[in-house]
Amino acid sequence: QVQPVESGGDLVQPGGSLKLSCTTSGRDFRIGAMGWYRQVPGMQREWVASTTSGGATNYADSVKGRFTISRDNAKNTVYLEMNSLKPEDTAIYYCKVVQIRLGRPPRDFWGQGTQVTVSS
Repeated sequence: QVQPVESGGDLVQPGGSLKLSCTTSGRDFRIGAMGWYRQVPGMQREWVASTTSGGATNYADSVKGRFTISRDNAKNTVYLEMNSLKPEDTAIYYCKVVQIRLGRPPRDFWGQGTQVTVSS
């Protein structure tokens, strides 16, 4: 079973920085794309950033220039470095990984989420 686990969420002041991590455990699996999403209670989950297995990255307009996604394939880990944080970045942040399966459709796995609160 593939299981992503996020960490790094915290309370931070506006203008501050945080770095989230998501490490995926399991046996005999291959990971394709990895990404970060966030959700505020009562709102839909929104995409934040993603990276392909080759390292290409994409960002939501709301975080472009402030957040950086990166990955360490040897550790099955994806990171989200967040700078110049704003109160509107407050949310539960979720990691999603896409498992590549030979001869079968890819499969998504989600972590349990980590809380990021931006407040003075």
